[in-house]
Amino acid sequence: MSIAEAYDTSVAPKLLVPPTPPRAPATMGALGRMQVMRENVLATWGQRAYEEDLICGRFFGRSSFILNTPDAIRHVLVDNYENYTRTPAGFRVLRPILGEGLLIAEGRAWKHQRRTLAPAFTPRAVTTLVPHMLAATDETIAQLRAASNAPVDLREAMQRMTLEIAGRTMFSFGMDRHGATLRDFVMEYGDRLAKPHLLDLLLPLSWPSPQDFSRARFRKRWTAFVGMLMTERRAAGKNEGAPPKDLFDLMDAARDPETGEAFSDEQLGDEVATMILAGHETTATALFWALYLLSLDPATQEQVAAEVQGATVDGALDLDRLKFTRAVLDETMRLYPPAFLIARAAAGPDTIAGMPVRKGDVILIAPWLLHRHEKLWRDPNAFDPSRFMTGPPPDRFAYLPFGVGARVCIGAHFALVEATLALAKMIGAFRVSLLDKEPVMPLGVVTTQPDRSPMFAITPR
Repeated sequence: MSIAEAYDTSVAPKLLVPPTPPRAPATMGALGRMQVMRENVLATWGQRAYEEDLICGRFFGRSSFILNTPDAIRHVLVDNYENYTRTPAGFRVLRPILGEGLLIAEGRAWKHQRRTLAPAFTPRAVTTLVPHMLAATDETIAQLRAASNAPVDLREAMQRMTLEIAGRTMFSFGMDRHGATLRDFVMEYGDRLAKPHLLDLLLPLSWPSPQDFSRARFRKRWTAFVGMLMTERRAAGKNEGAPPKDLFDLMDAARDPETGEAFSDEQLGDEVATMILAGHETTATALFWALYLLSLDPATQEQVAAEVQGATVDGALDLDRLKFTRAVLDETMRLYPPAFLIARAAAGPDTIAGMPVRKGDVILIAPWLLHRHEKLWRDPNAFDPSRFMTGPPPDRFAYLPFGVGARVCIGAHFALVEATLALAKMIGAFRVSLLDKEPVMPLGVVTTQPDRSPMFAITPR
């Protein structure tokens, strides 16, 4: 397939429609679905999933429901959220790298963590971290400017930049010495251990699957590494009486407002791992997709560049003036939601949209499907940031880049500030174009990732 054939412009004049995996045939069975799922979950859904409100099915003896209506999603994620927990496969895949951190915790443990961490992610707290974000972004731009005559892997550049931001906002030190090791851990887990195997889905959580033994060995090495980072940060100390200078300061000093309880070192390590991994990987991926889309849509890219120029006051960016840049990110996360699937298991019986749900049934809410659903969006497959600039905002249960309800991503504001500033600075500094002639396909593997890292050309403005 040529790049001209891949980018269909028939939906609406001048609207870019980026390529997507072929939709699954209606005849695909459970074993075929499992085989495809190992490589790309996005390719397991057929046309019905983009058109219908509710898809009922069976998967290895359990009923499953794909929900595509805001009312049904609100019921599961808000009205009766305590009845729906992560699936056993979800726990198996995430627990070795995130431990019992906020993303994994349930019940009272989750409520304690959420209350304790909330003050560290208020808009006021995030504002204190912006200098770390800007410093790392400016350094990345300087490095790219020095190499602007050569093809650039912007996916790797965004991963390095967001990892640097994660290290500085968490610990106030750069990731020069530890960044490569941290990236190796992330790549190792993603390549070898994050993809669910058949037994991960079939066995009860109390029965270890063959992969679980490898995951346990990984966790032992991983927690030792995170503990070393915490020890190094504590050795650096803090100025008594001075305001917190990073997230570690805020989290180490945090107390549950109801009980006064602090985090143990083990709990704090799991929270550090969660914030670094969940923050840096998803933000890097969102920035990559935004740069990719803008490279294919030069007119929109120039509109961002013009806004950045107008939003620069005395050499500094005014975040409040970057409304179109933010719309580009909103539209990017609609087309490429960082978390493409929310899977829940029913802890008890329920009724959803008139359908009886039994204990153990699986509920699937897929932002990938929801954000492209033909009943919910105009030109659902097209890249059109203007949809976030005019008219009413989308239904908050139809657009879920950070989830919704009690378990909405606690770092959403942090991520949006970081990504908006970084994208503005990148496009303000460079004109970005794609060198590769083959389309880049999205893969659903933990996050919505590109199937490869294409090469870009960047030209200083």
